[in-house]
Amino acid sequence: MPLVAGVDTSTQSCKIVVRDAETGELVRTGSAKHPDGTEVSPTAWWDAFLEAAKAADGLDDVAAVAVGGQQHGMVALDAEGRVVRDALLWNDTRSAQAAEDLIRELGDGDRAAGAQAWADAVGSVLVASLTVTKLRWLRDAEPDNAARVAAVALPHDWLSWRIAGYGPEGESPLGPQLDKLFTDRSDASGTGYYDAQADGGRGEYRRDLLQLALGRDDVVLPRVLEPAESGGVAHPTVAGRDVDGGALIGPGAGDNAGASLGLGMQPGDIAISIGTSGVVSAVAPTRTADGSGAINGFADATGNALMLAVTLNAARVLDAARTVLDVDFDGLARLALAAPAGSDGLVLVPYLEGERTPNRPDATGTLHGIRLKNSTREHFARAYIEGMLCGLADGMDALRALDVPIERVMLIGGAAQSPAVQQIAPQVFGLPISVPEPGEYVADGAARQAAWVLAAARQSGADAPSWATTIATTLDADPKPEVRRQYAAVRDLV
Repeated sequence: MPLVAGVDTSTQSCKIVVRDAETGELVRTGSAKHPDGTEVSPTAWWDAFLEAAKAADGLDDVAAVAVGGQQHGMVALDAEGRVVRDALLWNDTRSAQAAEDLIRELGDGDRAAGAQAWADAVGSVLVASLTVTKLRWLRDAEPDNAARVAAVALPHDWLSWRIAGYGPEGESPLGPQLDKLFTDRSDASGTGYYDAQADGGRGEYRRDLLQLALGRDDVVLPRVLEPAESGGVAHPTVAGRDVDGGALIGPGAGDNAGASLGLGMQPGDIAISIGTSGVVSAVAPTRTADGSGAINGFADATGNALMLAVTLNAARVLDAARTVLDVDFDGLARLALAAPAGSDGLVLVPYLEGERTPNRPDATGTLHGIRLKNSTREHFARAYIEGMLCGLADGMDALRALDVPIERVMLIGGAAQSPAVQQIAPQVFGLPISVPEPGEYVADGAARQAAWVLAAARQSGADAPSWATTIATTLDADPKPEVRRQYAAVRDLV
């Protein structure tokens, strides 16, 4: 029974799952924490990967490995393979003005024209999250560092490269071979300088947009692999030492595409993920070009498109409520379910860390409609949960407005396990919702991709393995339209 490993190098931690390549059965796991912050030294990701691999009893026996990772983070490397500066993560908003500048420049000074031009070119209107805006910020704020950049990678690209044995002299067995960097269409499509639909859907980098951002286009960019194409073999000191031929390395994926693959999503499926960020994702045959910026048109890990509406404020909204109320998650749920739908008019607009959708990087949260009647801990708890879910429901409305088919809705992420979230979500979304068994869906998707790469190496044209997703709970629709109405009335006051 060949084994495969899937890695999730997320904002908060590194998680590894080792699974049977044929059945998908979970064999063992490991995890390790990442440091907090919106800029992080990539060496922390490498250290966490090694710690997680050790916690999983090592990867010597795996025949293939793939990495799913947080999207958009800027990993700038010099000619010696050293990191130029700490990586700016997706949730770092210092490049908000750079995003605005780039939009206007592509539109010859007309913002609306520029927004549509970016959506047509790469599927997304720029916000501070996207890599291209961080490169513009680097050019303007740290020109000496910008001049040193020889290659630009994303977190999952960089970690895959290190797993293959590459990196700075003295820190890696094979040295700084920048041309060995590789990525996949899903993660590349979130950079802002890659068009996943170009060349008949094969995709290509837009070096003219890279030039616009960085002032030059001579940097090395990772090779973009096909969904089941191997990027190389893991260095035996890292993985695959006990396997003939070593461990193949899959192309990897952005975290949302990894989760989509882990869930087995098909066109018509919608996933609502409540983690550090909130994500409403939909698989479709082709991407959108939404000039409003509400929907990002990315690629998935299989050859389809993956449309995303992303909010910066998700599970941390619940963390904030717990802190103020001094309760744990179960206590927050009990309080929230003791208040009526709509919280008797108390509305939270949860822009606690700025916001990405809608694009309001400098916004703050607003608690509106406070009266004597609703000045209770119960109302406060429910308003926080309703506000978070209403922000995600706006994302689903944006998908619906673009005629994206919605046939099945799945609720995932750590906060999806809250009894209050499960009861309130069908009221806010007004649809039946499936809640899969809790799992590490990004890591599972990476493991499924690794199994696909392994099968393709043995049999040309092999399909992705059809591992089953177990639905733990099905929630009936229970629409409470007043919740959305009062949220909408307050949202645009912010």
